[in-house]
Amino acid sequence: MRSSAAPGWPICPPTWPSRSPGATANACSARCGRRCSGELAFAVGRQRRPADAARCRCLPTAGRRRLAGGGGGCGLGLAGARRWPRRCGPTAGDALRAAGAAVPAAGRTAGRRCHDAGAPPRHELPAVAAGARRRPLAGRWPAVAHARHLGAAAGGAAGRAHPGAAATRRPPVMGLAPTRVWRRVAPARAVAALALASLVCGAQAAEGLLDFSTEERQAIAAHGPWPPPAAIDPSNRRQRDANAVALGRRLFFDPGLSASGQVSCASCHVPARAFQDGRPVAVGQGPGVRNTPGLMDVAGQRWFGWGGSADSLWAASLRALRDPAEMGGDEAALQRRLAREPALAAVPEGDARLVAAAKALAAFQARLVSPRTAFDDFRDALFRGDDAAAARYPLPAQRGLRLFVGRGRCHLCHVGPRFSHGEFADIGVPFFVPGGVDPGRHAGLQEVRGSRFNRLGPFADDGGASGVATRHLRSEHRHFGEFRVPGLRNLRQTAPYFHAGSAATLTEVVRHYSTLDPDRLHADGERILVPLQLRDDEVADLVAFLETLSS
Repeated sequence: MRSSAAPGWPICPPTWPSRSPGATANACSARCGRRCSGELAFAVGRQRRPADAARCRCLPTAGRRRLAGGGGGCGLGLAGARRWPRRCGPTAGDALRAAGAAVPAAGRTAGRRCHDAGAPPRHELPAVAAGARRRPLAGRWPAVAHARHLGAAAGGAAGRAHPGAAATRRPPVMGLAPTRVWRRVAPARAVAALALASLVCGAQAAEGLLDFSTEERQAIAAHGPWPPPAAIDPSNRRQRDANAVALGRRLFFDPGLSASGQVSCASCHVPARAFQDGRPVAVGQGPGVRNTPGLMDVAGQRWFGWGGSADSLWAASLRALRDPAEMGGDEAALQRRLAREPALAAVPEGDARLVAAAKALAAFQARLVSPRTAFDDFRDALFRGDDAAAARYPLPAQRGLRLFVGRGRCHLCHVGPRFSHGEFADIGVPFFVPGGVDPGRHAGLQEVRGSRFNRLGPFADDGGASGVATRHLRSEHRHFGEFRVPGLRNLRQTAPYFHAGSAATLTEVVRHYSTLDPDRLHADGERILVPLQLRDDEVADLVAFLETLSS
């Protein structure tokens, strides 16, 4: 049968005998196929009214939720509320109390949690009831869980309460009509309280976490976990050598490696800026034409530099040492400085010594890993199904993330934990530079294929085994004006953006993709980028998400 006051809830038949709370609960559970509330079973047995068994509500195990601090193991189902949102918690209880209604106290036994709604063991009794001053409830069942709370609320057969009830008094339990407990709460007030609690819970759940689809959750999960396993370069056997890391650290901060003696690697790769310099274009021994790339997580890249002119981190480091615009290119002075390092003095002078220094620099840079961010915590919580923890992620960032993996299709290029597929693309940013144009990947391909210091050359420690991608490189016209797709971590510290530093803020970056001209792109028939035509609030949401990728 079903009760008009509680639509949708199975009700135990009123013909069952009420010999004891355990028998009533077990009989109810056997009939309904679900666990039955122990508190109601106790009330039924105590009143010895078979008709009261009709109000023993069988609760679906999966549908129980913790309400107002109550345990999730057993408890009363509120009328008309079959499943409560996970994050109701104290908010639902506050709403009920504000309306003057009773709050279910099921499962609250002096800090202990009830794990079974059937006949309860003695260890679930409150600690005060098990003490020296314990008094039974006038011949009733003192071992029944929560008996003190119910007995005190109902007044007891002799009108007496347990001595410890005053200290731990709980509000009366709802759902015991027509006993005196239920008569304390007017049905109209209870219905109003339930409606208010449902609205509060629903609003809280909606505000805390967006309803991400399965596809969206899968796309989000693909951006982790963080940090990923360390990337190992087989062409540099010194990468994991602690002595090489220490040597690389010293060389990185040493201005003596430059021709002027005033510029070090750290001059452009500033640690406080995620190893970037904050300038539109780099300034070393002379002015550059490209923005300084940050070095955090650099070991995970496949190609190095905006044009991919190096296929290993040590080759990119060597290129900077020999470039006249960066470190000066005074090789004689550089050899003399390196000879003062005991670890390099024994290395033959010339390219071998330069390569040894470059591999030490690469070993140090490979240790630069970004810390975890708010996004990583959100991604992990979503992945393990912890919606309560995921709901702490800001809503604007959640909306921006939905755009990122949805309509914006940003995740097609900014993939994986590092938010980059490591390849190159034309995104419609002009590639004109003072005195000409920057060919981007087109020139980078020619340089890396012709270098003696690539993975196929004599200085690779694995004999060219890791140079398969380099071997199959082909330069095509479409590569002109393409630049490396950067990772998106640490964006707050690495402004300005794009290969020439032409975007001063993340808002400018997002607006570029919102209004780009598809006719400006030459993607050889590939149409990934389209103007997003974002509203101002969507621009703000996407920026909010991108900012959470920084610690």
